[in-house]
Amino acid sequence: MKASLSLVFLLILLLPKGHAQEFKLGKVSIKELEEKTCPNDTTAPAAILFNKARTFFSYDATNGFSINTENTFRIKIYKKDGLKWANYKKEYRLGYEKLHDDRLEFKDCVTYNLENGKIVKTKLNSEGSFKTSINKYWGEIAITMPNVKVGSVIEFQYVLKSENIVEFPAFNFQQDIFVNYSEYTTQIPGFFTYKAIAKRSSELQFVSKVERGSLTFNSKVSAMSSEGVSFEQVKNTYSAYNIPALKEEPFVDNIENYRLSIHHELEKEQFYQEPVKNYSMTWDGVAKTIYEDKDFGKELKEREYISQDVANIIKDVESPGEKLDIIFKFVQNKMNWNHKNGYYTDKGVKKAYIDGTGNVAEINFILLAMLNYAGISANPVLLSTIENGIPKFPNRTIFNYVIAAAEIDGKRILLDATNKYTTRNVLPLQTLNWTGRLLRENATSEEIQLEPKSPSKKVTNIIVTLDENGKLSGKYREFRTDYEAFTFREKYAGMNQSNYLEKLENDFPGIQISDYSIENSTVVSKPTNENFNFTLDNHLESIGDKIYINPQLFLAETKNPFVQEEREFPIYFGYPTQEKFNVNIEIPKGYTVESVPKGVKLQTKENIVSFVFNAAISNNAIQIAMVKESNKQLVSSGYYADLKAFFQQMIDKQNEKIVLKKI
Repeated sequence: MKASLSLVFLLILLLPKGHAQEFKLGKVSIKELEEKTCPNDTTAPAAILFNKARTFFSYDATNGFSINTENTFRIKIYKKDGLKWANYKKEYRLGYEKLHDDRLEFKDCVTYNLENGKIVKTKLNSEGSFKTSINKYWGEIAITMPNVKVGSVIEFQYVLKSENIVEFPAFNFQQDIFVNYSEYTTQIPGFFTYKAIAKRSSELQFVSKVERGSLTFNSKVSAMSSEGVSFEQVKNTYSAYNIPALKEEPFVDNIENYRLSIHHELEKEQFYQEPVKNYSMTWDGVAKTIYEDKDFGKELKEREYISQDVANIIKDVESPGEKLDIIFKFVQNKMNWNHKNGYYTDKGVKKAYIDGTGNVAEINFILLAMLNYAGISANPVLLSTIENGIPKFPNRTIFNYVIAAAEIDGKRILLDATNKYTTRNVLPLQTLNWTGRLLRENATSEEIQLEPKSPSKKVTNIIVTLDENGKLSGKYREFRTDYEAFTFREKYAGMNQSNYLEKLENDFPGIQISDYSIENSTVVSKPTNENFNFTLDNHLESIGDKIYINPQLFLAETKNPFVQEEREFPIYFGYPTQEKFNVNIEIPKGYTVESVPKGVKLQTKENIVSFVFNAAISNNAIQIAMVKESNKQLVSSGYYADLKAFFQQMIDKQNEKIVLKKI
């Protein structure tokens, strides 16, 4: 049979045109092997000399269309730290719905070295390839290239074939090391319409042309014969030159959100003389599809297994708020998370409940079932964790987590029972990723904000005395709420007290701690409250008849976290905070105050962060009060210069000295 279709291809990129460059495996030069450093980045431990990939379609009469990707690398090793690039791994899907497993193969894997002026090749054998199962959904093949040393050039290619035409493979132009040249070509038959979505598209060159394509496949009538089809297809080539390494910066949510890359979303397909099949979904369509899955909607409706326990734990309780707290604490204590994400159940809610362990969906579905059984309206909220990326368009595959949203007296309460230290509207930090999608059983949905609305507080109070020998001693008290309390509990609650105090003393050299106590370390509904006595050595300077003291003592910040001249990525603060610091320093006998730092009020544009410092002398004591607030979760990189200057001014002020003079 033969068919021809007019191509309908939607491309949302408006990119400058360029021309592809010829790079082929097996053409390693002596010049490449002799090169000692990367010309464009002399600090690079290794560099990708070229990375070329091509995605195209194949077809067979039994299984239909498949997407194939050939991805080729040539990498130069410059330094010892670059040897890790001799190891490469690639994941592949173990089936998807009713599809066969992906097929992944590495080929043409060769290491090149220069020995006595000649190029020596070492090929990868079967011992250098490892196939493992990550879980029931994903497998992995890893290779370890042979005979790799500083100066080597390595080449390899993998070929990935998938029947899942909905999830078109993403391609990264930017890597964690410098890339000389990167090129990606797609050849998409006119049967399919994909939307191409690029991150940082202005940095890509783009060439597009319509060409003739054809597919040959075994006939359904006879295995000895074949059939073919011809069609129009679009060949798109994206390329980029001299791409800097993607490097971590402080205050970044997920570096992958900003990597130079491209992916495609399937919008529709239309075969010869067949109706159009639309894949573009509305959010309500996503909700309906997910709810109809037996591992979601059916599991949410299960009630019998929890009915007796719910009746027992909320017996004689009338208040909906109190019922919610009791049920949430019950699930939190009973269930243990197996550290598997997902919004579908694995073994099912009944078995998870009996076992006391489950994945994210199983634990929070149990919570949802109990809340609804108790008469509290509650719905699931799908989200994508920070490490998983941002859900920008209607797509059920972007989500990897589910929490609960309850409603009492018109107020929404977000809950996650997988973590022992969460509470009302305090979720694990990895879930604070822009927005979530609340799903209702009637196939409607609603976007909800995950950014905390009110600031988490940390209040520190210190009373200090200074003896005639110049030794500081005092009392310390620190009070934390909401996310400040949550992060403290997550980090330290599992640590025994002696180890924790040893860590504190190591973090603040010269301090000796005694009489330590903490309140509410495990009572997650209340703020934490730390108290201890301390003595300090080496935290003041005596010069002649004067003593110099840092107003913030051992807690003063000394380094600006923002050191780069420019910043490419948004600044991620995680959650709004308010930090208060109050210190009272008794003026020692025989001394008077010569000077204290002047008061100041600093704030950035739009009050993203602010800092207030005040100092006063009262009743033979110096009183210092500081307040630092951050009011945003995520800030555009356009504010970077302002933030950098703000932090430096704040640090400078914190490190101005109190000066005492001997009478």
